[in-house]
Amino acid sequence: MTTKTALKAADAPDLTEIETFLYDEADLLDAGDLKDWAALFTENGRYWMPARPDQEDPETEISLFYDDPLLMSIRALNFGHELSAAMEHPIRSSHLIGNVRLRDWDAADGVAQVTSSFQTVVLQRKEQTLFAGRATHDLVKAGDGWKIRQKRVDLINCDMPLKNIMIYI
Repeated sequence: MTTKTALKAADAPDLTEIETFLYDEADLLDAGDLKDWAALFTENGRYWMPARPDQEDPETEISLFYDDPLLMSIRALNFGHELSAAMEHPIRSSHLIGNVRLRDWDAADGVAQVTSSFQTVVLQRKEQTLFAGRATHDLVKAGDGWKIRQKRVDLINCDMPLKNIMIYI
């Protein structure tokens, strides 16, 4: 990846386009459309939620989530299936995204690293839970749009007791 000074280069991606992509991703999650949401990832994409602050490696340490496309597709099937225990009670969510920043851009490979702050409210079993933190998306330019190579979700309370997380954040 290039240096931060290169982020001002003329070839840097349009931040508004990236923000729109992140909002579209949030809309899919809020709609519970995990199948189309998973399709936003590259074929080797990862969804990672570390279990402790500043965790560096999802493969040598326990994570709350470290899903590849196969596991994402299985979760999507289970989430929407009428016999799934998760579907005994409706699950609704609302994602709020802000402070979107382009942190790095590699024009040669078409890879952008983008960070954002988020708050997600999840309603399940008549109980509302707030999740908040920072997301880091490693995005790959794909035609006229973007694909997610990795989404890292750093909850501000990742190392504290958490209730079941029934939907991606």
